[in-house]
Amino acid sequence: MIEVLKPGLETSVQDYPGRIGFWNQGFPPSGPMDSWSFRLANVLVGNQPGAAGLEAQYIGPTLKFQRDTVIALTGADMGAKLDDAPVPLWRSITVKAGQVLAMGAARVGTRCYLAIAGGIATDPWLGSRSTFHQAGVGGMEGSALKLGHVVPVAAGAGTPGREVKESARPPIRTDKRWDVEVCAGPNDDWIDAAGQARFLSADWKLSAKSNRTGFRLDGPEWTFTENATNKPPEHGSLPSNIIDHGYPLGAINLAGQTPIILVNDGPSMGGFINPYTVPSAAFWKLGQSKPGEIYNFRQISVAEAQAMARHLKAMCTEASII
Repeated sequence: MIEVLKPGLETSVQDYPGRIGFWNQGFPPSGPMDSWSFRLANVLVGNQPGAAGLEAQYIGPTLKFQRDTVIALTGADMGAKLDDAPVPLWRSITVKAGQVLAMGAARVGTRCYLAIAGGIATDPWLGSRSTFHQAGVGGMEGSALKLGHVVPVAAGAGTPGREVKESARPPIRTDKRWDVEVCAGPNDDWIDAAGQARFLSADWKLSAKSNRTGFRLDGPEWTFTENATNKPPEHGSLPSNIIDHGYPLGAINLAGQTPIILVNDGPSMGGFINPYTVPSAAFWKLGQSKPGEIYNFRQISVAEAQAMARHLKAMCTEASII
């Protein structure tokens, strides 16, 4: 068991790939925003890459361990200390019963991941332990960690001293600029050529009005094709309105003139167009960025996005451990 002394800012139980197969019933996949870091944390402690762990965002928790175990921290640098001794990222370490892990504010990156040998053993809901805050399901009683929570952990025997190769770690940016891949569609034909060129060449700032449902972006205005301006009334009055249809995960959902990237806890359908989609293998960049930072989008093909996902899966294995 792990006792929560301080919960941090929305620290939650997540697993990978999350809650799959229930989006048509209103339950998104949830899961870790930066699955690259998350999966490597599990590999370090001897778990399966998708085992349940903790996602800490912006400000991490303070946790007291009730038995000896092996842990690993990956992702954002939150200046973690174990009984006042600095804890290295990307390495498995031994923790003794009674020791306290304290994590502070994120100094580089945004989300830090904690894996524990054996994995977190909360009750799964619809096949996943991932927390979906808005519906109050999964995780610890459907919520982020709270003061006094005691997090159950399954039995496991990790090995300390294992480390992720430098070349296998996500290159978390420190210059506040991110190059993010996108695929065209499903509604790119509603944006004219000038609007598409503008989207792919502009700076887009991540708004503070963002969360695990959607990442709102500030940038230039969009311009549209005749599909958007000369359409039947059932499609709605705004150029970005369309008759309700399904949304892909990662869709750049255009609400009026405001693009919102639909991330892990996003809606499955609605009445706005989605001119572009961020592929799953680029989500780690979203997960490690902060409000005020800049996105520059680069268009790739679906085949390239699939190759990115295969490469990332291959990285999240024993081959990346030394």
